[in-house]
Amino acid sequence: MIPENKKEAVIYALQTAFGTSEIDEMRQLHAGLSTAMVLRIVVRGKSYLLRIITRTDAISAPTLEYACMQAAADTGIAPKVWYTNLDERIAITDFVDAKPFPLEKARTRMPALLKRLHALPPFPFRINYLESMEGLIQKFQAAKSVPFHITDELFRIYNRIKTVYPRDGSEMVACHNDLKPENTLFDGERLWLVDWEAAFLNDRYLDLAIAANFLVKNEADEQQYLQTYFGGDVSEYQHARFFLMRQLLHLFYFITFILFGKKPEDADLKKPIPPFFSYHDGIWHGDITFADMDSRMQYALVHMEQFRKNAKLKRFEEALEIVARGKN
Repeated sequence: MIPENKKEAVIYALQTAFGTSEIDEMRQLHAGLSTAMVLRIVVRGKSYLLRIITRTDAISAPTLEYACMQAAADTGIAPKVWYTNLDERIAITDFVDAKPFPLEKARTRMPALLKRLHALPPFPFRINYLESMEGLIQKFQAAKSVPFHITDELFRIYNRIKTVYPRDGSEMVACHNDLKPENTLFDGERLWLVDWEAAFLNDRYLDLAIAANFLVKNEADEQQYLQTYFGGDVSEYQHARFFLMRQLLHLFYFITFILFGKKPEDADLKKPIPPFFSYHDGIWHGDITFADMDSRMQYALVHMEQFRKNAKLKRFEEALEIVARGKN
């Protein structure tokens, strides 16, 4: 199961971390879209997570990943780190035996944990999220995988957000950036964040928006969620900026899953699109995965439809105006 070229390095890792190279049990975990090899191993009766980064391209950044993971582990946000090796791209951490995480509980536990994460010393800068989106949009437009009459509307909406959304860096904090259910593990008592591959310095509202796809379904949910995060009253500016970041995220997911989910000629834009929140409930409870290309394409269209729907709301115009005015 362990790649032949990594066996010696894994033996050394086990010896260094635990004083033995004997593994009682080993099982590969397949959740998520990461290219890393993730294994649950049992050593001397205790479970651990062995993660081997298999990519060697410029996108993979184990130095940054391990530094962010260690900082989070030191604060009790991520599981304990037992071993890392940058050269071999190997890490061993505690294994979290995940239990069902009720949405009502998650709606307060998640923003409370994000508040702690965002209070850490700033993570290193990696990419500018909005500039990265510009690059994705250019790649998407060049692919011509979606009819112009659809994308033209989407990018007109995007340009209105881009014009007002701040780029001054004032809300840049230590971010996880990939808060999908398989990376937010509840052990029955504590909530843990795992898989720090995408972590870097970023806009705090992105982490909030990612988790909100699953947790925030109406105004009451949003009020509770943001009050927990900000520790009290939430300003109209904070509500507005949160709302606009959610729209940017819808577009980002649409573009990303179209680009990397399926061949353009296989895209079927006429299939029924499931409701946004019921679809995310399915992901949260593990009933929907992205193991096949069809599900990834459907997820892109779910976000596209929600982006278009939200842009027609009165709140969209109000949010643009509020954020354009700024905090004061």
